[in-house]
Amino acid sequence: MASDPNCIFCKIIRNEIPSKKLFEDEDLIAFEDIRPAAPIHFLIVPKLHIVSLQQTDLSHQNLLGKMMVLANTLALKAGCRPGPQGGFRVVINNGEDGGQEVNHLHMHIMGGPRPWLRA
Repeated sequence: MASDPNCIFCKIIRNEIPSKKLFEDEDLIAFEDIRPAAPIHFLIVPKLHIVSLQQTDLSHQNLLGKMMVLANTLALKAGCRPGPQGGFRVVINNGEDGGQEVNHLHMHIMGGPRPWLRA
């Protein structure tokens, strides 16, 4: 699996940096964000080092779909309320102009009681 020796997320995947893991399998890891922007805020990160969503293609569709399905499962497990009154936010920042701070594809899942939501 492709990895970057200097990438902080790759170091977390290799257990070189500790994290509060919520999930891990052969393809993905999920862990709590160290600077949460909501009462519930965690990241879903592919173990394959992909710089951003901009570098994906059809060969990544199963991995991306798995990330989306896992988002719902973990959000509910973490305490996000189900249904129209509940919910959560899914964010993927891409590139410098898109606000991406770590150059490894990752999905932010944020939720919990409002008013935490910012535009």
